[in-house]
Amino acid sequence: HNIYSANIFPGLAIPGFRGYPRSEMTHRVQIERNTLRFAAAHFTTFGRECEPLHGHNYDVMVEFEGLLTPDSWVIDFSEAKALVRGLCKELDHKFLLPTKNAELTSSRAAGELELRWGDRRYVMPEADVATLEIDNTTAERLAEWFAGRIVADLRARGAANVTGVTVGVEEMPGQAGWFTLEPGTGNWELGTRD
Repeated sequence: HNIYSANIFPGLAIPGFRGYPRSEMTHRVQIERNTLRFAAAHFTTFGRECEPLHGHNYDVMVEFEGLLTPDSWVIDFSEAKALVRGLCKELDHKFLLPTKNAELTSSRAAGELELRWGDRRYVMPEADVATLEIDNTTAERLAEWFAGRIVADLRARGAANVTGVTVGVEEMPGQAGWFTLEPGTGNWELGTRD
């Protein structure tokens, strides 16, 4: 054990060391990949185009920034993984529907969702659709959706020490979209919506 560890125990006596000034130091922890995955179908719209329906095996990476708790951590790794794994499960093996996309129209009837873009028409069981309050299912917007949901959950749990959340959503190796929520940037309030 050395004096530079972020996991110094409060009762550990180290000659000449007075402890860390917790209110002045920010730390970061990261969780990624392995069980933070989901497989989903989507298409994105761009300009006046719509790409074909296809799928990805997504990996999710999350970095939490904040002050250390009295137990010397930003967030418990197991709690952070469980939170993100739960969000991945909501999207796993679903069609990702961006409900704020002005170019798509949808209607529901008898447990089915009908989706239209131009002359394309898709009909699928509602249970196979994850509706997301975003305008497009790009990796960047998916990262933003994850960040907003994570911050909302942290607030509900009272994790006031977490001051920033950065999420990366990787569609394929070497191709990821990122989004950061932090106080003072004007986007921290995203964490208050569902």
